[in-house]
This record gives sequence, C-alpha cells and structure tokens, in this order.
Amino acid sequence: MTSRDSLHVPVREDWLALRREEILEPGRPIVDPHHHLWDRPGARYLFPELLADMNAGHDVRATVYVQCRSMYRASGPEELRPVGEVEFVNGIAAQAASGIYGERYACAGIVGFADLTLGERVVPVLEALERAGGGRLRGVRHPVVWHADERVRSSPAQPPPGLMADARFRAGVAELAAHGLSLDVWAYHTQLDEVLDLARAHPRTVLVLDHLGGPVGVGPHADKRDEVRAVWKAGLARLAELPNVRLKLGGLGMRVGGFTFHEQELPPSSAELAEAWRPYVETGIELFGPERCMFESNFPVDKGMFGYAALWNAFKLLAAGCSEAEKHELFLGTAARVYRLQEALLAGSNV
Repeated sequence: MTSRDSLHVPVREDWLALRREEILEPGRPIVDPHHHLWDRPGARYLFPELLADMNAGHDVRATVYVQCRSMYRASGPEELRPVGEVEFVNGIAAQAASGIYGERYACAGIVGFADLTLGERVVPVLEALERAGGGRLRGVRHPVVWHADERVRSSPAQPPPGLMADARFRAGVAELAAHGLSLDVWAYHTQLDEVLDLARAHPRTVLVLDHLGGPVGVGPHADKRDEVRAVWKAGLARLAELPNVRLKLGGLGMRVGGFTFHEQELPPSSAELAEAWRPYVETGIELFGPERCMFESNFPVDKGMFGYAALWNAFKLLAAGCSEAEKHELFLGTAARVYRLQEALLAGSNV
C-alpha cells in the first residue's frame, strides 16, 4: 500500500510549517482527550512529537491516550499481549509527570484494549491492564467500526459486522462498569443505531462516542454531505437522549470523512477548518450540551491534514459564542470528569 493509498494521510512537517497563526486565547487550559502514540514504518509519533504539539502555543495541560495497537507484547497469552500497550504508555505518562518537561501531563489517562468478546473471561485482562496502568487506566476501546463498502475504511483492524450486538461482546462490556471503566466507541454514522442499542443495554457504563459519530464522506457517501448529515444528526439525537453517552468533537481529518485539506497548496487555516466543521460541531453541542462534549485532536491521525495550533484555534473559533462556563466544559471539564483527571489542578493558573 502506497502512502497515497494509505488509510491515514501521511504527516508532512514541511507542508505544515507553511502555515503559522497567532494563538487564540493562549491562556485557556485544555485537556486533549484523544490521541495516539506509535512507531511504525514511515510514521513516528512518540513523546517528543506529542510534547512538541502540546507546546505549540495552546495551554494543553493534559492528554488522554487511546488504544491504537502500539507496543503489544511479542509473546505470552494472546489476550494479554495488549497489556504491553498500557505498560508502554504508562511509562510515557511517568516521564511526563516527572516535571522535567514542564507541567504537561501527557497520557494522564489511558484507554487500552481488551478483547471484550472474551465475555466474563475478560476480567483477568482488565485487572492486568489496571496493574500496568499504574492508576491511569480509565477505559477500554475495542474496535467496532465497520462498513459494507470496501472504500469506507479508517483502520487496518477490521471487526466483523454486528459486533456490538454479539452476546459475548456485551458480556465483556458488562464487566467494565464494575471496574470503573468507560467504553470508547469509534463507529460510522451508519452504525449509530447499533451504538444506541449497546448504550441502552449498559446504562451503568459511560460510553464515549469518538470522532463526532463518524459522518462518512467517501465511497457511497461521497458528495452527499446533506444526506449524510441528516441521517447522522437523527442517529446522534437518539443517542443524546441517553444520559450515559458522551461525545468527542473532532476526528474529521481522516480520509473517511471526505475532507481533502491535504490536497491544498497550503495547510488550512483555523478559519477554514471552523467553517467546514461548523455544521457538525454545533449540532453535537446542541444535542449533547457542553457538559457532555469534549474537543479532541485525534493526533497524529488527523495531523496529515492540519497542524495542532490551527486545530485548537479552529475549536476556539467554533466555541466563540459559548459562555465561559461552557468553554470550560468543552475544552477541559467534560474530559476531566469522564477520564477522572484532576480538574481543579488542570484548570489552575498557566503552567
């Protein structure tokens, strides 16, 4: 697979450097509740790269790492190999918490992977993840994103269709609440009714819907933005009625969303991003309320289309009409509550 055909847009630092913006509201404290770390052929995003983005001008106090199949154990029982990812990330979190790099609490919360189709047998895996996380494990994400059309792909991990309704999967989800763990769900807009059924079946589990509920803009959904938004909004509205569901606002820099900012001569400005995303972000906030929404970066996946500074500037433009209390929720409060971070500490004076 060439970089042109890869699932994620390659990051081009020289292209991103062509756009420089003044940072809006540089003193606003932020928690970035969704990013990854990996070291893959032609794509490295580890602590130095994350820290550089956190220090790009916005006041990003802390981050939450979300599973992406990094640093699995090379041996041992198959179901325990993903524990290696949490071990790796917890090491990065400890490095950040040392204070050597400033008060930037990278990976303060960790969302790991456990095979929920193990059902009740997932308990020893959850316990191993908790030990590996050193008190930082906050949730689990088991990939469920699926579409019948081969042109709609956003991950090399391809689960079977209908996984969220599988009795074994649901038995595994049932174990999360007892361990105080949330469930992150990355699904396309075509799967939102499946997410709804899952959330209804597990009212004690906080379900975090990633990437605005995945409005698709490629394959059979290309050039049908109005039609897609109508279906997406209806599905999102049904989910918003459930008190255990939260929404991440972001993730629109993936190829599957249909945006093509990476094809421009210059990286997009924050104003361009805000204009393109406004129908999605405003709908999400309107349906869920700021107290159940959180802005996210989805870096480095989305970094192929725009830089970190422009991304958070765009979010600040989109939140311009909100009250100060609402902005606090969108940029820090909701994420801190969902992932049990120290909100009072993170919202204090500038680092």
